[in-house]
Amino acid sequence: QVQLVESGGGLVQAGGSLRLSCAASGSGLSDNTMGWYRHDPGKQRELVATITTGGGTNYAASVKGRFTISRDNAKNTVYLQMNSLKPEDTAVYYCAVQPYWATVPSSWGQGTQVTVSS
Repeated sequence: QVQLVESGGGLVQAGGSLRLSCAASGSGLSDNTMGWYRHDPGKQRELVATITTGGGTNYAASVKGRFTISRDNAKNTVYLQMNSLKPEDTAVYYCAVQPYWATVPSSWGQGTQVTVSS
């Protein structure tokens, strides 16, 4: 079982930056994809970015060029550097882990609120 603990959310003005962190612990953490998703009430949950154990990345079109996902495999930690934030980035951001054999994430964090004021 994998536990995920997120940190780094908060309130920022448009154009500002935030860095989210997600530390994973537990068994079965080798060879996986870690990612960030976000959910704003009234909208569907959206994939923000993912990164594989080997460093391959994928981004939503809405954040490409502004957000950067990275990971430290030794620490089982994934990061999301968010720059040039916009009010439409406001959401609860969730960290997730998807084992190599799975087609969807199997573990989720508790979520961290990101609010961008205009």
